[in-house]
Amino acid sequence: MIPTGNPHMDAQRAFDRASRASRRTTLVARLRRQCVECMRLQVHDTRHRAPTHLDAVREIPVEAIHATVEPHRATQFDAHFRPAGKRTRARWERLWVAEQRGEMIPPISVVATRGGYAVVDGHHRVSVAKSRGAVTIDAVVSAA
Repeated sequence: MIPTGNPHMDAQRAFDRASRASRRTTLVARLRRQCVECMRLQVHDTRHRAPTHLDAVREIPVEAIHATVEPHRATQFDAHFRPAGKRTRARWERLWVAEQRGEMIPPISVVATRGGYAVVDGHHRVSVAKSRGAVTIDAVVSAA
């Protein structure tokens, strides 16, 4: 995407592009009679997780983030953390603009799982990072 010079307009265009990609993926799955539920963000169950004080901030690969611990977030983002609805738009665009301006973004909070990481806090930050092509993201990592 070619930047316009207006960070708010760039954020709107980026959100629209990511949201369209999510809708397009769902539509193609329906047309091919594939599992549409499989396109949603996975929910990781942490009810049996013992609290730990060994949490640490570190860089983790964005591509290793594959799930959430909050079931209602699974309806707001697809399996690739693209926004799946308009409810996420305002916060998503604010984060996009903040990153474009080089502002300090707090680390996300994740739980380590067998296949990577599940997001506890920071779904919009993950979505924006993926949309911007980030390879890593700062995260507070808790053991599962």
